[in-house]
Amino acid sequence: MTDAESFALRRATIDDLDQVVALERVIFENDAWPESLWRSELESEHTFYLVVTRADAPAELLGYAGLLSLPGATDGDVQTIGLAEAARGYGLGRELIRLLHLEAQRRGVRDMFLDVRVDNPVAQSLYRSFGYEQIGVRKGYYQPDNVDALVMKAAI
Repeated sequence: MTDAESFALRRATIDDLDQVVALERVIFENDAWPESLWRSELESEHTFYLVVTRADAPAELLGYAGLLSLPGATDGDVQTIGLAEAARGYGLGRELIRLLHLEAQRRGVRDMFLDVRVDNPVAQSLYRSFGYEQIGVRKGYYQPDNVDALVMKAAI
């Protein structure tokens, strides 16, 4: 794969569950979400998930991102974002965040929140480019690694 056109983004469905869980375990190893949590996220009417696939292999998942927004709420959360190594460096993280923000705006969200590992400067830089600012720290949030999370907020 040589460019962003090698990829496609689409809305996630429950049929993506097995691949999302498998990819999550590769990307996040120690602090991967369990299948039961992923199932509830993909089935919830309050979430919006996207997946990244190869354009020439639409059944092969290479990434995902999700939004949580409750009815009538003006705040939302980036639940997670993850990309396989093969899908990094093509601007897909930026595109996923952009699309989550568009959906959030469609739902009436004005402020977005997220948590990011303190040891992930690449993600922090991406989020800052969208106007996210640190508003707090969750000590030992990522377990079992005992890594702190930066709590970030952006007006959208």
